[in-house]
Formats: sequence, C-alpha cells, structure tokens
Amino acid sequence: MLKVLLKKQIAEVFRSYFYNRKTNKARSKANSIVLFVLFAFLMIVVLGGTFTAIALGVCFGLTAAGMGWLYFVLMSGIAIVLGAFGSVFNTYSGLYLPKDNDLLLSMPIPVRTIIISRLLNVYLLGAMYSGVVMLPTLIVYWIIAGATVANVICGIILFLIVTVIVLILSCLLGRVVAKVSLKLKNKSFIVVVIALAGIGLYYFLYFKAQMWIKDLVSNAAVYGKSVKDSAYGLYLFGKIGEGDLIATAIFTAATALLLALTLFIQSRGFIKIATTTASIGKVQYHEKKAKEKSVFGALLAKEFARFTSSPNYMLNNGLGILLLPVLGIFLLIKGADILSDVGTAFGGRTDFAALILCTVLMLLSTMNDMAAPSVSLEGKNIWIPQSLPVDPKTVLKAKTAMQVILTAIPILFAVVCAEIVWQATVAEKLLLCLLPLVFTVFSALFGSFIGIRHPIMEWTTEIIPLKQSGAVTIALFGGWGFVALFAVPYFLIGQLIGLAPYLIVWTVIYISASMLLYRWLNTKGAEAFSRL
Repeated sequence: MLKVLLKKQIAEVFRSYFYNRKTNKARSKANSIVLFVLFAFLMIVVLGGTFTAIALGVCFGLTAAGMGWLYFVLMSGIAIVLGAFGSVFNTYSGLYLPKDNDLLLSMPIPVRTIIISRLLNVYLLGAMYSGVVMLPTLIVYWIIAGATVANVICGIILFLIVTVIVLILSCLLGRVVAKVSLKLKNKSFIVVVIALAGIGLYYFLYFKAQMWIKDLVSNAAVYGKSVKDSAYGLYLFGKIGEGDLIATAIFTAATALLLALTLFIQSRGFIKIATTTASIGKVQYHEKKAKEKSVFGALLAKEFARFTSSPNYMLNNGLGILLLPVLGIFLLIKGADILSDVGTAFGGRTDFAALILCTVLMLLSTMNDMAAPSVSLEGKNIWIPQSLPVDPKTVLKAKTAMQVILTAIPILFAVVCAEIVWQATVAEKLLLCLLPLVFTVFSALFGSFIGIRHPIMEWTTEIIPLKQSGAVTIALFGGWGFVALFAVPYFLIGQLIGLAPYLIVWTVIYISASMLLYRWLNTKGAEAFSRL
C-alpha cells in the first residue's frame, strides 16, 4: 500500500507531464518523454551548471586558504534554502491539505501509511532541489581538494543530512502555511505578494551573488574566524565535508533525533490539520440599502472581481500595474541623470532620450493584457453573459475597460514622475502624457479583438487561457511589435520632422486604429461573441 500511495503522490506532482490539461487527454509516451527530458535539462544542465560555476568560484579560493569547511557551510546553506522553499508549497498542498484527504482517511488505510507516503514524497522533492546544489558541491571539492575515503563517505552523509534538514524545515514551514491559509479570507493577494517578493528576492540575489562571492573569497580568513568564534556549530557542520568523522557522528545523531521528533509531531497533529476546514467568520446581518449600478457598472465590477480573485490572472496578465509605478519612482530618483546620460550618448540629442522614455512607458503598459484572455475565461459558462438581457457589445466594453483602467492609472503616475524630471516644452510634455494613454486604450481594444478572434472555450485550468492561448501570445508580442513600429522609424527618418510632430503623428495613428477597433467590437465583435 505504501508503494501505491507514493506512486500516486509522485504522479500528482508530475501530472502535467502525463496529462494534457488543454485537451483533457493523456499525453503520448513520446510526448511525456520529451517533457521529462526538458525537465532533466533544466534541472541538471541549467540549474546544475549554475551551481557548479558558483562552486568552482568559491572552492578554489577557500580550499587554498585552508577553509574548505566554510565552503561546505556556504553551499549547504544554499542547498537547504533552495530545497526548503522549493518544496514548502508542495508540502502544504501535498502533505497537509490535499484534495483527497477525506477519501483516503475514509478508506481502510492506516494513517501512518498515509503520512509516511506523503513524507517520502516531500523528502524526494526536497532531495531533488537540494541535490542540484549539493552534488556539484561535492564533486567540485573532490576534484579540487582530492577525494579520499573519509571525505567521500562523509560527503555522502553530509548530503543525506542536508536532505533530512530540508524535510524537517519543509514540514515546519508547510505546517505554518497550512494553518495560516485556513484563517485567510482572501488568499489571492497574499499569493501575489509572496510570488512578487520571491521574484524580487531572486533577482536581488542574482545580481548581488557575484559581488558577495568575490568579497567572501577575498576576506575568507576574516569571515572564517568570525564564524568559528561565534557559531562553532557551523564550523563543525562544514568539517563534515572535509571528512571529520567526529563532526559527522555528532550531526548524524542530532539530525536523526530531530527527524524522530518531526515524525512524532506529524503523527500527532496530522489528523487535526487534515480534517480542518477553512474558518468562516460569523456574519451579523445589518439591513442597508443596496446601491443600484448601471448594466455597464455591474459588468465592470464582475470583471474586477474575477481579476482580483485569481492570483494567476494578476501575476500573468497584470504585471504592468506594479512595474509602471516602480518605473515612476525610479525616474524621480535617477531619471534626471539617466536622461542626461542617454542624451549625451546620442551626441546631446535630448529628443532621443525622450523618445526612449516614451517607448519604455508604452512597453511596460503591454505587460497588462487582461482583455485578451477575458473572453476565454468565460469557458463553459459563456452562456451566462449570452443569456442575460445585456447587449453583447456592453459585455465587451466592460472587459476592455477593465484593462484601460488598471493600466491608465499607473501609467499616468509614471508619466507625471517622468515629466517632473524631464526638461522639455509644454507641447512635448503634453504629448508624452497623451500618447502612452492613447496607446493604452489601443492595446486594450486590440486585446479584446484578438480575444474574440482566437478564443479557447474548453479548458481544465485557467492557466491555459491566461498563459497558453494564442490570444495572449499575439496580444503580448503584438504589443511589443507596435511599440517597435513606433520607436524605430524616429531614429531613421522621424528626427527630420522633430519630436513633437512625430508624437502627434503617432497619436493620430493610434487614435484612428482605436476607433476602427472600437467600431469592430460594437458590430462584428459583438456578433461573434454572441455565437461563441
């Protein structure tokens, strides 16, 4: 039974490799093999190669300074962090709150068997993530410092200790996430914040890693003495990789004790968490008057509710809402210097710097493409808006207006920040404000146009219309193409007429194109929507 349950758990993790959620059918063996080969390439070649390069950069300097133990402390720490955070959400959804809890607990299966199968699944996933770091770490050390019987055996034990530590941390963090999630009423914004924080942390560490590694190797003696004096346990932990048998025995025993304690805690608290449902606060009724909305207002509120209730929708199709204000703040801080430097780079041509600024604003606005998948998101429930006593063109206007509102507000903030630091004529400043807003309206109308022309009405998960649909792809890359079509001609011939006339020409072009798209949505687009 344990083998069957473990196989089920692993199959759920890699379900998308065997099952096509877009067609709702099983994948062919050849297709599954290709996906696993790509996954192996990502894990082994890309991630493994990255950490091999890091290990090479650190190992040479630290082993030469006689501090191989610090090398193992650093790399093991990276492995533990990657393994724990790489599997924590799988622990939350696969160990504590999977959808089949009630089914399995109702069957004649010992609870301990269910717990062990899920713990093994968590362990294997954590070992996979941490192994991407630890295997290159050990191999690089054995090549540079030389492999002996002691450091090979102790190195393998260090790898096992790291994977067990990852399991323990994953269980603890997953337990916290599971308990917190049961208390939250609106999880969508929490998921978005965590995801954005993770992305920001990743890029921060990515750009800082090289500097930190260089500083660590240059000041290895200072850092090594500091760690050894203030955290002797870390020193012993690092000595395991160098083949210290006493340190290996101490940490093996300590890890085994912590693992036993974790298993005890899991067995005692598993049933309580697994059978707990999300808390529902008491609601006291207060009579109040409902505010009547117009048909368009009600449809627009529905579109906003769908957007804010889906983390996938917000993260994949609304990233510009965050990036545009960030750009505005960045311009307030560094904008004047950057515009000056860009103008100097182009021989004192400040109009080139202004054009690039306008291009960046328009480019970031294309990161909002909510209108393109909005029709497909209706899915099998498309009959609901079709059956309402509402004109189809009003439904399409609401879908388009949501993107316009969510893009125009942040882009207006970014434009105001840009104009504070940009020294230009009044006409140029007005055009810098007007053109990105006009382009925002055009992009939303274009997204609705593509969404109606290329809908996906049958899907099993919303990721398909949000990320894998032709409409979103065309809207995103088409938006980039329109921006390039605006920017490139100026560097070739547009500068001959000057910046202000050039911006006027493109403002007229995008207004005209928007009017044509708007007319199409009101006529042929509304008719096509009613036939979906």
